[in-house]
Amino acid sequence: MEFHDHDYTNNTYDKASPSEFTYKMSSKEIEDFVKLRVTNNNLFSGRRNTSMWAWRAILKHMGLQHMMTHSQASKKWENMKKRYKGLKNPPDGVKVFPEVWPYFFLMDDAMQGRLEGSAPILKALPSDNGDYLPSKPKKRKVSMVTNSNTDLLASGPEIEVSLNGDEEWEEEAAQRDGSQEIDRMMQEVDQERDMMDSERQVMEREKQVMERERLVLHRERAVLDREVATLDRDRASLERERAMIEREKAVLERERAMVEKDRDTVSRERLALERDKTRLERLCAPKERTEGNTEDSSQLTDSNVMDRKERFLSLFEKLIENF
Repeated sequence: MEFHDHDYTNNTYDKASPSEFTYKMSSKEIEDFVKLRVTNNNLFSGRRNTSMWAWRAILKHMGLQHMMTHSQASKKWENMKKRYKGLKNPPDGVKVFPEVWPYFFLMDDAMQGRLEGSAPILKALPSDNGDYLPSKPKKRKVSMVTNSNTDLLASGPEIEVSLNGDEEWEEEAAQRDGSQEIDRMMQEVDQERDMMDSERQVMEREKQVMERERLVLHRERAVLDREVATLDRDRASLERERAMIEREKAVLERERAMVEKDRDTVSRERLALERDKTRLERLCAPKERTEGNTEDSSQLTDSNVMDRKERFLSLFEKLIENF
């Protein structure tokens, strides 16, 4: 019986391979782990196998190359980032307590760039064949046939053979890490896009609310402008009426002064009339009847004139008083 592709050795991993177990790091190791990852971020360029070499350099610097695989270290880092993001940006309506997780502030400093330069800068060398903890091997299907010419044996079933070629394992692990890294990056991009969409929707709602408030303010301002214009017109009308009242008051004051002046004149004329009447009465005293008719008629005429003048003055005085 022979292989069609290659010949392989009979070395296999035990079912309870050490790579299946996860090493639990201490608090100090986790702190160094985070600082080394942040400081050596330039080693994770995204090219093929760079993530594996970078994680191996970090594990070797920490002395954990026999305790953890590069895949476990990468998964540890991604879990810590995922938990940090969940506590930093919880869903709407969910209340969290970041201080409950002892590494929240450490990860916050790491994500904010405050830990850059806090650890030595390492070099990831692909040619470094140090003694690292291998990843779990992958089974591969290999077709095997015999030299018999029978059709039954020629179409024999496939069997599974475990491969222990370190280079193939490492290449497959690197490819798997690369695909996982791409998946994580795509998930992060999707999460960021969803977050940006939600923020955009919130901004659109706030913009609509602000637009409605702006329209309400414009309407209220228009109403206030109309009220101010009405008040200005009322004020101008009041000013005109006040000026008119002032003019009428001045005219009344002049007319009152003229009336007072006329009253004084009437009073003086009345006094003069009284004196003339008294003098006339004295002149009209009984005289001798021997006086001629001419003199009597003159006296009667003077008396009639005085009576008319007195009546005129009385009527004029009443008119002034009624005014």
